[in-house]
Amino acid sequence: MTMLTLDVYSGPSAGFSRRPVARPALHRLFAAAVVSDQFRTTLLREPEEALANGYLGQTFPLTDQEKKIIKNIRAENLSDLAQKVNQALKSI
Repeated sequence: MTMLTLDVYSGPSAGFSRRPVARPALHRLFAAAVVSDQFRTTLLREPEEALANGYLGQTFPLTDQEKKIIKNIRAENLSDLAQKVNQALKSI
């Protein structure tokens, strides 16, 4: 049996690299949506309400861009929302 291995170059491409941006408020938002069916449903159906009310009395200190993205995306489920948010963040 032959094993195929790939060596992936992880250095910068085209002479520059883009460092990942830490987004702790978004991480907390998605964590809340994972553990709470009610919060997840509100986030998917009424994102403005979910952001305004927060989860367990705590709001999410999102940037204006993050808020705009969350409010404007329509998704069927949490996975779909996460994918769309990730794609939108890559374009900014």
